[in-house]
Amino acid sequence: MLNKVILMGRLTRDPELRHTQADIPVASFSLAVDRGFSRRDDSQQSVDFINIVAWRNTAEFVSKWFTKGQLVAVSGRLQVRSYKDRDGNNRTACEVVADECFFADSKKDSAQGGGSFGAAPSFSAPSADTGLNSVSSGSDFEELVGDDGELPF
Repeated sequence: MLNKVILMGRLTRDPELRHTQADIPVASFSLAVDRGFSRRDDSQQSVDFINIVAWRNTAEFVSKWFTKGQLVAVSGRLQVRSYKDRDGNNRTACEVVADECFFADSKKDSAQGGGSFGAAPSFSAPSADTGLNSVSSGSDFEELVGDDGELPF
């Protein structure tokens, strides 16, 4: 059996961090996700609003770094649960339980109003003109010196 969900969308609100009675952090938020297609007679693109729940370290990360309007990617599983509301009616909730959450905005987009990250870690791929062996300053990697071009496998 396989239950894997991967989504990319914009946060519709700031994540809400709460703690269970056992002091386990849980964050809830929702994503606006484009369906990726539209009808010819429909001038607006269809959007789904998907509820996401993150637990423990992922919940703390999300609540600290993610803000409304930010483009994020979420990987997790779909969960459907049933419950009774205050009036005794049976209800069903469908949500994604997040295993991993990632920044999906470019650095430039996030600096232009997609949310403030403060001291959030930043990762960047080497640019095309720098070559494969060059590494930006402050990295934990070293440039290869004297590479003879032979692969060990």
